[in-house]
Amino acid sequence: MTHTTLITGRWLRAQYRQPALIAFTLVQPAIWLLLFGQLFRGVVNIPGFGDSSYIAFLTPGIVMMTALMNSGWSGTTFIADMERGVMDRMLASPVSRGGLMAGQLISNATTTVIQTILVFAIGFAAGARYDGGAGGYAITVFAAMLVGTAFGSLSNAVALLTRQDEALIGIFQFVSLPLTFMSSIMIDPRVAPHWVNVAARFNPVDWAALAARQALSAAPDWSSVARHGLYLVAFTLIVGWLSTRAFRTYQRSI
Repeated sequence: MTHTTLITGRWLRAQYRQPALIAFTLVQPAIWLLLFGQLFRGVVNIPGFGDSSYIAFLTPGIVMMTALMNSGWSGTTFIADMERGVMDRMLASPVSRGGLMAGQLISNATTTVIQTILVFAIGFAAGARYDGGAGGYAITVFAAMLVGTAFGSLSNAVALLTRQDEALIGIFQFVSLPLTFMSSIMIDPRVAPHWVNVAARFNPVDWAALAARQALSAAPDWSSVARHGLYLVAFTLIVGWLSTRAFRTYQRSI
């Protein structure tokens, strides 16, 4: 815990010394929400679509999409540390490998929380309303943090294994776009092709979107929220553990 706290402080200081990066990460989800909200608003007229307001349907999805997309860049900070020799010095010290991974992911999670609040604020201004209360919003924030942590862990692992920005970005783009479009982020699964619904059942991003929408609804299906939430927690813990083991592979290769 001490190591995690120290590493978190290091990444937070580095992160908030880059105002341009902060501005971009806050503006990006706003653009996505307003752009996709206008572009696809007509889908509510498709028979079987389960929501009368597309912006209300889309907002939780954009929260998860933002968490996913930002997590893909997590590994670039590890690559920068490797190129400067900082990673080697860290691994030669007594610092916990779990602390190295967790500290960086926690600092990224703070950005996810701020982005989630911003997306909800813009969604509210655009007309989105939810009856789930504070509990629904809290579950949405927690689900977004899990998505960011899980895929941030994978991004860090790829960075440790490839040590190249180009490889990391290419692999992440290859993975993130299918995960986005084979989910309920932008479209109600009831009007999507059957094969998309089948793929979405195994998609962690879809688990998060479904849990958030249920928690924000007027009559939540708490069994669905709990089930998808547990899936997401289990996935995050497993990939976090596997990603931490990537440090060993990196050390053997230097």
